[in-house]
Amino acid sequence: MMENKILLEDMENIFNRGYEWDKFDGKRVFLSGSYGMLASYIVYFLMYLNIEKHISVQVTAQGRNIEKAKKKFASYWDHPDFQFTDIDILDENKNLPHIDYIVHAAGIANPRYYSSNPVEVIEPNTLGTYRLLRLAMQHRSEGFLFFSSGDIYGHIDGSKDITENTLGCMDPLELHSCYGESKRLGETLCSAFYKEYGVRTVIARIGHTYGPTMDVESDPRVFAGFMKNALEDDDIVLYSDGSAKRPFCYIADATAAFMLLLLNGSGGEAYNVTNTSQFLSIKELAEIIASLPDKKLKVTFAGRDTADTYLNNSLNRDNKPVEHKLTALGWEHQFDAKQGFTRVYKSLKK
Repeated sequence: MMENKILLEDMENIFNRGYEWDKFDGKRVFLSGSYGMLASYIVYFLMYLNIEKHISVQVTAQGRNIEKAKKKFASYWDHPDFQFTDIDILDENKNLPHIDYIVHAAGIANPRYYSSNPVEVIEPNTLGTYRLLRLAMQHRSEGFLFFSSGDIYGHIDGSKDITENTLGCMDPLELHSCYGESKRLGETLCSAFYKEYGVRTVIARIGHTYGPTMDVESDPRVFAGFMKNALEDDDIVLYSDGSAKRPFCYIADATAAFMLLLLNGSGGEAYNVTNTSQFLSIKELAEIIASLPDKKLKVTFAGRDTADTYLNNSLNRDNKPVEHKLTALGWEHQFDAKQGFTRVYKSLKK
């Protein structure tokens, strides 16, 4: 049922990592924000388990826009083990079937909304997390995976690796903090529900992740913009000196990490989900994408674009979250940036 060759290869890659997939047999997984870039890959994989590997996992995918969901999940829409719901996660929901696992991926991660809609950014990370944790408690769910972010580390002095124990500073009154601070509270709620009620919560602190499901038309992050350039045969223009560095993780590697955490992550704990072997500057990333197969794009520099909040982010320019805790759980990356972005390009190319 999966027509995209790249996506099918990714599903096979994830499955072949040999995790305890049978734990999902006969279980129901609820995913909030299901048609987002990351969560949709989890939906694809769970349905792959169901259809291709005959592991009977039921999927309840939540979202606010049924038309977007129909487009994203057209291949599964009428499958008996796939269900879409447009319930509001900010409300109490009592009429859902028994849920064994919850993945809370709903949220607004686009920095362009941090100044215009900060309340709407905060709500799913806090109130939505609380409501879903109550749901997990009531259903005695086996696992709750919270999608957090490296933004929770705030500003860190000096240049050093960032582990899950690193503590940084964040100004709660700065508007940009609406995202990081609300993710921090979401993590605290996860910890509290684990300690007080025994809900096995696991937190994924997600770094820069890219894949075929990213929206190159509206995603403000530079790698999405660079990929849009490649798809349209446009040269890449940098509006900074290109020196800021970030680790870039391909979505198949990230999805494997999410599934491993949902199955085997330690309750009440956080894990960095990133790929520090691909710790690249923006300039290096641009050069990789400019030289994708059949591409000979130029990388040029222009004046700083003061309207671009991503490029103007100067915090922790050379610090990197490290995934040692995740690798100790049994995860490893299998794609470098050149391989990953080549796969994205081939998948999105019309």
